[in-house]
Amino acid sequence: APTSAPSGTSVDSLFGSSTCPASASGRTTVPSRAEMQRFVEKIVSMMKSEGLFEWQGGPIILAQVENEYGPMESAMGAGAKPYANWAAKMAVATDAGVPWVMCKQDDAPDPVINSCNGFYCDYFSPNSNSKPTMWTEAWTGWFTAFGGAVPHRPVEDMAFAVARFVQKGGSFVNYYMYHGGTNFDRTAGGPFIATSYDYDAPIDEYGTSTVTPSVQQAGFRNFSLCSAFPGCKKQLQTDGKPLVAWCAGLIRQPKWGHLRDLHKAIKQAEPALVSGDPTVQRIGNYEKAYVFKSSTGACAAFLSNYHTSAAARVVYNGRRYDLPAWSISILPDCKTAVFNTATVKEPSLPAKMNPAGGLAWQSYSEDTNALDSSAFTKDGLVEQLSMTWDKSDYLWYTTYVNIDSSEQFLKSGQWPQLTINSAGHSVQVFVNGQSFGVAYGGYNSPKLTYSKPVKMWQGSNKISILSSAMGLPNQGTHYEAWNVGVLGPVTLSGLNQGKRDLSNQKWTYQIGLKGESLGVNSISGSSPVEWGSASGAQPLTWHKAYFAAPAGSAPVALDMGSMGKGQIWVNGNNAGRYWSYRASGSCGACSYAGTFSEAKCQTNCGDISQRWYHVPRSWLKPSGNLLVVLEEFGGDLSGVTLMTRTT
Repeated sequence: APTSAPSGTSVDSLFGSSTCPASASGRTTVPSRAEMQRFVEKIVSMMKSEGLFEWQGGPIILAQVENEYGPMESAMGAGAKPYANWAAKMAVATDAGVPWVMCKQDDAPDPVINSCNGFYCDYFSPNSNSKPTMWTEAWTGWFTAFGGAVPHRPVEDMAFAVARFVQKGGSFVNYYMYHGGTNFDRTAGGPFIATSYDYDAPIDEYGTSTVTPSVQQAGFRNFSLCSAFPGCKKQLQTDGKPLVAWCAGLIRQPKWGHLRDLHKAIKQAEPALVSGDPTVQRIGNYEKAYVFKSSTGACAAFLSNYHTSAAARVVYNGRRYDLPAWSISILPDCKTAVFNTATVKEPSLPAKMNPAGGLAWQSYSEDTNALDSSAFTKDGLVEQLSMTWDKSDYLWYTTYVNIDSSEQFLKSGQWPQLTINSAGHSVQVFVNGQSFGVAYGGYNSPKLTYSKPVKMWQGSNKISILSSAMGLPNQGTHYEAWNVGVLGPVTLSGLNQGKRDLSNQKWTYQIGLKGESLGVNSISGSSPVEWGSASGAQPLTWHKAYFAAPAGSAPVALDMGSMGKGQIWVNGNNAGRYWSYRASGSCGACSYAGTFSEAKCQTNCGDISQRWYHVPRSWLKPSGNLLVVLEEFGGDLSGVTLMTRTT
């Protein structure tokens, strides 16, 4: 079963955050429970009304409530376990008509099925013999973070993990992700998770919209989940009822083809697999045979070699079999090996990014000295999300410093040092309207310290700090305590008095940028603004260009590698945050053999974490498409290029 849901800000952040009253204990509180129940009941009702459950002839065979809550229980206090039980009972009471599962919830109450998520799940058993062994997230890769290397999971290990699970009695595997996704708009969480949520999946994030003949014959009504993806369009039958749209992207070979062959081999072994538990035979020091037999004579065997570097020749049922290191051979008839997890027959077909045309730009710069009527003043520094409520990534912190004529630095030219301590995620500093650089954190350490000399003059000096958020947390506990913004201290050193602490003086705050309030990113809002000639290197500048859709049907992307950091809009649709953040990490040789982790097989170290940004064709017109880019740091517009993606 495939999973194709991008990971943005999670449901957790809706029901266990600082925006929900009395939520210090997260989801265990009465207000949070009420909101969650309303949400779950609404979704189940929608699915029923669309005829999407299996008993209605639809494709939904399973439903999930909560996600990986079990590992968080110890941090959530006494209310955690009662909450988990309540969530399970509440879900069952919706009468969805399909089984409910809870991932990583070892104490899931009957009839809810506890299931496994991870890179490997062959160790897992459910909490009751009456429940099937289910792997609800078989991780095909890992997400990319801005500033992080790009993870890849070798298909040999992916296939080995699935075969290991099946040979030990596993009955259900759901890939996460099978179809990669894109975190459009500001939905990327983390914080610092990249806009691309491609996940090294068998089908990449660049989706297109098609309806297969089998779907047309099935006559399903509108499959809302699929048609909600930007890359999909509702397909209408002659009776006017929209049908299921298959969101097909570009196949990633050899991963897609090798897993297809694995599934075929498992399907061939099905008569024996569903007949009972396997018997286990040791056929070598690192080798085992898992044998399934039915009362009607069906027989299937899985021959396993767990050695991480040495191949093995084994004898089973009087026949010899060669097993590469870290691999499993599947014998659907206990005689013929039809598939080996480490023997990849599909060729590697890397995707190609093809230039499809440059762009002619106009620009509009933010006035970093101006404050509008929405600005407000407070004593001291404030947490950013408590002010913005995530309506914008941006919050201005502005204060004034008076410099006396007696200050020695006015004569020496050794400018005072401004130091800013921030909870994250990036800051850009302006003094008297002049930019004095940026500082930013990262995925593993979102906090940052800015410390640079800044030019000041005698009299009043305006310090403006633009704090930028990089998404809400997508996992963990007590989201209300995950701070963002300039919390201090903020100090100015190198003065006659030594160091001056600015943290507790009056600060003026403004939520968002002027361009946001004017709507310059929209088709209608861009017109009234006075656009000038292109000025790519200028910080805090909006840029716009018009372009024709590339010929053909190949997926479309933008090459943003020459720019700094910001956001992209195409015909008013937010294509997400971009950031040419160079990746740190270890990108050595990659062997498929041995236990996989997200840090094992990485690329792009020292290069940009994400360079290309998906633009769904469903957003495009044949011509006259409006592209708007908000550049925070300054970049080179001549390098921004329209691309198509092919294999």
